[in-house]
Amino acid sequence: MGHPPLEFSDCYLDSPEFRESLKCYEIELDRTSKSLKELIKDGNSVINAINGYSVAVQKFSQTLSTFQFDFIGDSLTDDEINIAESFQEFAGLLQEVEHDRMMLVQNASDLLIKPLEKFRKEQIGVTKEKRKKFEKESEKYYSQLDKHLNLSAKKKESQLQEADELVDKERVNFYESSVEYVYQIHQVQDRKKFDVVEPVLAFLHSILTLNNLTVEMTQDFMPYKQELQLSLQNTRNHYESTREEMEELMKRMKHPSQISKMHSFLPMEGYLYCQEKWALGVSWVKYYCKYHKEGRLLVMTPCEQRPTTKQGPAQLTLKSCIRRKSDSIDKRFCFDVETVERNTPVTFQALSEGDRKLWMEAMDGKEPIYHSPIHKQAESKWISVLFTWELTVFSTLCLFIHPCLDSTHPGDVDLYSSDWDIKTITSALKFYLRSLCEPLMTYTLHRDLMCAAKSDNLDFRLSEIHSLTYKLPEKNREMLEMLIKHLVNVCSHSNENLMSPSNMGVIFGPTLMRAKEDTVAAMLDIKFQNIVVEILIEDYKKIFSNRPEDSTVPPIPPPRITPRKRQPITISKRPPRVFQALSPDHFHRAESNY
Repeated sequence: MGHPPLEFSDCYLDSPEFRESLKCYEIELDRTSKSLKELIKDGNSVINAINGYSVAVQKFSQTLSTFQFDFIGDSLTDDEINIAESFQEFAGLLQEVEHDRMMLVQNASDLLIKPLEKFRKEQIGVTKEKRKKFEKESEKYYSQLDKHLNLSAKKKESQLQEADELVDKERVNFYESSVEYVYQIHQVQDRKKFDVVEPVLAFLHSILTLNNLTVEMTQDFMPYKQELQLSLQNTRNHYESTREEMEELMKRMKHPSQISKMHSFLPMEGYLYCQEKWALGVSWVKYYCKYHKEGRLLVMTPCEQRPTTKQGPAQLTLKSCIRRKSDSIDKRFCFDVETVERNTPVTFQALSEGDRKLWMEAMDGKEPIYHSPIHKQAESKWISVLFTWELTVFSTLCLFIHPCLDSTHPGDVDLYSSDWDIKTITSALKFYLRSLCEPLMTYTLHRDLMCAAKSDNLDFRLSEIHSLTYKLPEKNREMLEMLIKHLVNVCSHSNENLMSPSNMGVIFGPTLMRAKEDTVAAMLDIKFQNIVVEILIEDYKKIFSNRPEDSTVPPIPPPRITPRKRQPITISKRPPRVFQALSPDHFHRAESNY
């Protein structure tokens, strides 16, 4: 069973039963706050994990797209061409998937985390503040009451009167804080039903949508996969056919007679890696270098030729040579050379520490000079802008509604005048219906309509509402039929105006129905009022075209013994709706039209 409603009248009595019920709500509130905190924490973990995975996959796809296959020979087979282009295909596929995944990650915080944090801060946080105020006022009141009761009756009348007034003041403050606290408790208990579930639903929907897209892309990828697998198998077969001959050649080249034919390296002649800086980064290019000490001339022959141009040897005239500090570069065995031909030093990397010493000795190299680093400070500015808005809708509404309610000149308002927009007229209609001394669907039938809306039997629910509609006074039924007919017409254009029967029920439920007494329990029944209006719209033809037949009305089910199952009553076991479901944003926009 759920918690019993906290009535505002109980705040005045402040009975032990009231305090016990209040304690149950506070325990539930603490449990909700703790669960929300865990949900936000785990949600962030999921988002960060998805983000980390997506970033890694995108980096992987970039590496694939820049990967170059260098094939041996002057021509490629069709299979090798397929293989050479495969990484580009892989990269494109991964980038397409990860683009949608990153969109999910970018929206995940707005979809899931921010709404939950907002609810925790604005609802639970406010409730806790109300609780502190309630406890403070309670302590002040009962402390003052104890002092008041301990006053001697022999005190002066003026002193006793002053004490009475002080107690009454503290009691009023205590009662106000108690009522506000109870109201906030009910607010947070009701709002968490949708404010907590909606963000999780939106987040889950985005994940499932992405998974569905991935499945579709996988199906499109299958033909290419099969073709590439065939090319890979053909290429593997070619490799196996030549591998044995390659092994025989390797053995011959390892023979001592072949090694003796190779030239040995001279100290001032050998390989060096040269650092070359480009617009998009830095690369290390391998050169075969010869240094002529007499003319201080360094000849550099590139070992890796560019595919577009053939490079010849480069010649540099040395001015100085300095060893590169180890903490200034992430490469080992480096030294800088200043030359006549270039404005900036050229950085080389030797093959070993011993190799670097030989190069520096030949070039009369020197050790580096250490300088203190220069620190700079940055400045930042903050700019704030304040916007204000003014609302004048209420004054316009009053100008419209007052003539309508004037009994001496009824109907003197031109509804087709350009002075009134549609929002003003519809707001006036709702204001008029809510201003009636008795709601359009009457106090008499309110209880029966609520029982019908709460029934689990959908057939009984419809039949009972059908029957109760014809128990309304004739004028009430005629006006109700006229209004519902208009709402049906509006809902038929829900794709354009975003108004579905369920949204209409939310808007007009409290307008057409209300309990005779405004209690918390009655407020909790408003959702069932909305269901009644929703059924009137969805089954307009059945309800208003024919009078109910007593023989077709199913027997009234017995009173409920067990608690209602936790399921959405307006959706459970209902056939698919013809009206498109709306997001919360769409609903807020739609409600502004009515």
